[in-house]
Amino acid sequence: MRPVRLSAAAAGAVVIAMATVSGCAEKADAESEDAVRVTATDTSCEVSKKEFPSGHLQLAVENKGAKVTEVYVLFPDGRIVTERENIGPGTKASITAEIKAGDYEIVCKPGMKGDGHRQKVRATGGKAVKRDPQLDAAVADYRTYVQQQADGTLPKAKVFADAVRAGDIEAAKKAYADSRLGWERTEPVAESFGDIDPKVDVREDGLEDGQDPETDWTGWHRLEKSLWHDKKITARDKELAEQLIKDLTDWQKRVGTAVITPTSMANGAKELLDEVATGKVTGEEERYSHTDLVDFKANVEGAQKSYELLKPVASKNDPDLVKELDTQFAALNTLLDTYRANKNTYVFTSYDKVGKDERKELSDGVNALAEPLSKLAAAVAK
Repeated sequence: MRPVRLSAAAAGAVVIAMATVSGCAEKADAESEDAVRVTATDTSCEVSKKEFPSGHLQLAVENKGAKVTEVYVLFPDGRIVTERENIGPGTKASITAEIKAGDYEIVCKPGMKGDGHRQKVRATGGKAVKRDPQLDAAVADYRTYVQQQADGTLPKAKVFADAVRAGDIEAAKKAYADSRLGWERTEPVAESFGDIDPKVDVREDGLEDGQDPETDWTGWHRLEKSLWHDKKITARDKELAEQLIKDLTDWQKRVGTAVITPTSMANGAKELLDEVATGKVTGEEERYSHTDLVDFKANVEGAQKSYELLKPVASKNDPDLVKELDTQFAALNTLLDTYRANKNTYVFTSYDKVGKDERKELSDGVNALAEPLSKLAAAVAK
């Protein structure tokens, strides 16, 4: 799910939740002499270099604005090379990415909406990154995993869509969360295309200015609202169910063309934890169905898959980091397991039944994992 527009209160909550994740924990990494410094404000996006060598790019981002922001590096066609969301006011973030020679744009999006402020940049030299063969194997295995998740999503989504088209509310509710697992595990890859996520996974408050919820809002969450809030299935909903399958089929066909690198895998794992911190823990993602913990678990599984594939190299380059990540993944998974009947199902406690103190415990667990996970890209790029 792409980030939504935030009210002042909500933005403040995100800053608090993400302070560990996007702030002080990354300051040391952000001071590299070769880093491209990105200074984001509410009205500008300044970069210290508009030309830099191809290879491993490090962005040292500082948000000097009053709004939560996100920073992207984009290919000319709009696909995402790398990104970092939820960078709070007054905080810094360090982003490591693998980049080939060519033209790109660095984009800052204050308030995490709209086209943002853009700077054209160029990577020069044409030198390919020399990778450990284990990293090439990790990329190949992850590409297989992503395709398997997309392939496995379609049958489950069709069960959900067929129930909607049949007007069977209870059957559609039962199939809803399961239909989303593969998407949630690999969401950063889907988001890298730019145009698919807004069609299938946007919430109503994530619509852009000028978009009409009645005509422009499509995908899972529009149908979620019909099933749990409106408690009825309309002719429009049946059309949306059919469109959902078309859009997911497009995703399935295109996912094999995604640009995947070791650093994009590591950054994607971090993005999945950010998704949990700003959507699932708050209860905003599945506000009608309250199936947030299913999405939460899928996000953690996807992050852990990337980590496990990169772990052999990370273990050589930063053994202390790997030890910490092993500990925090285990702790968060153990905590999540307390909210499901058994470890072999994805039937979790309805999130509206999870109290304030328990949500705080979940949030603390996410932040404890997200902080070391933010260092994984740098570890594999050494």
